[in-house]
Amino acid sequence: MDEEAIALPPQSMGAAALRQDGEVHEITGPDGERISYQVAELTGVRDLTGWPEGMRLIARRVKPSRRDAKKLTAFEKRTGWRYQIVATNIPAHQGLSGVTGCGQAWFVDALYRDHAEVEDRVKAIKRVGLGLLPSKSWQLNAAWTLAATIAADLDAWTRLLLLHDEPELAAAQPETIRMKLYHLPARLTTHARRRTLHLDHAWPWAQAFTTAWQRATELPART
Repeated sequence: MDEEAIALPPQSMGAAALRQDGEVHEITGPDGERISYQVAELTGVRDLTGWPEGMRLIARRVKPSRRDAKKLTAFEKRTGWRYQIVATNIPAHQGLSGVTGCGQAWFVDALYRDHAEVEDRVKAIKRVGLGLLPSKSWQLNAAWTLAATIAADLDAWTRLLLLHDEPELAAAQPETIRMKLYHLPARLTTHARRRTLHLDHAWPWAQAFTTAWQRATELPART
């Protein structure tokens, strides 16, 4: 039913999808052409009988990645696009929702895609300890949960404040950060009451670590 609604005119997915910064979401095609991701609202053409009152459907189409190739439906293979649909109860009128831009399909699409960052942080906190509780004891598990939450906060702030201009690290998974930044090949020496950390100059992430360390030491103390 969703694919039938997508195929109906005038739902030609003509509205350009936007990134969270307001720029058009584009990719470069195989021939160097710029291809825009597109969105459309299906609420008026999709039968929503039995759905909660006020529900809306926002469809988005993107060029499928290699990972998605095996999961495409016959319709998607025929059109060459992968479709994603968001169901929302945000009203189309700002006066009812209080959300500016809620009547535009591209706005609702960008709003929900931004929520994916929250899901990414949930995955991250599971990887730093919350994915497996260590004990049958409530008190021990509570302490473990607190420690995992602190670790997740430190991981997030490290990316935001220290690695924001290192795309491969800022968007990396926690295990990648550990391998490339925390588990560093180095030697700590002490001389004249001063400690010196000697990094392996052949290590590809030596500059990134040095920059992150300098930024950390330059952060203002909380007042």
